[in-house]
Amino acid sequence: MPEASKSFSAEVLTNPRVVEKGRFPLSCTGPPSIGLQLIVAYGLIEAALWTPVGWPNAFCIVLAALWIVWAVRRDRFTARDMGIAVPTASASVWVLLGGVVLAVALPLVTLVWRNNSGPTHVMPVNQALLYIVWSFLQQFILQSFFFVRLESLLGGKWAVPVAAALFGTVHLPSALLTVASLIGGLFFCAMFRRYRNIFPLGMAHALLGLMLAACFSDALLHHMRVGLGYVRFHP
Repeated sequence: MPEASKSFSAEVLTNPRVVEKGRFPLSCTGPPSIGLQLIVAYGLIEAALWTPVGWPNAFCIVLAALWIVWAVRRDRFTARDMGIAVPTASASVWVLLGGVVLAVALPLVTLVWRNNSGPTHVMPVNQALLYIVWSFLQQFILQSFFFVRLESLLGGKWAVPVAAALFGTVHLPSALLTVASLIGGLFFCAMFRRYRNIFPLGMAHALLGLMLAACFSDALLHHMRVGLGYVRFHP
């Protein structure tokens, strides 16, 4: 066999991405499979959102966090795969620019949105800072956990809408947050697929979330709550 063929064969064996550029290899060689990882993680997140505040809710939150951390440590996705490397200047500029454009569009949406009367939920500084941290954590869960695994199963083209749909459904039953999260999820996942970094996405997420809270009535947003917290909200 020619030396060049041997070199290419060795590269294919050690790096399956050579076969299909842009599609990540299945990194799990044993149970639980990537599909099962996704199903369990999504189920635990939904359980955390729909259980009453107390020990059952805390148990679901801790279990979901431990499951995701365990899966991330177990699998062989690199820091670059998961988007937790130092962002490039182009990634930061284009992602944040897109976030600013979407944020500027929100006040325009309120001009044609019916039933948007009433006070908005203006967050104190400490809550806003916590929300910024939570925005980064959400991007890690959405991109570094869900997206990279969906990409390994479906390829990047289909991973974008599927991950965005999952992101939208966890914001039910808030119609406004579900629609906003679906649109935002498409943007976040498309930008992640292109630039592969969660840090500018976290900033864009925080900007959009804070702008959303400032623009829309709290009668619609219920303090940005989802799941059981949205249903049981009392102003």
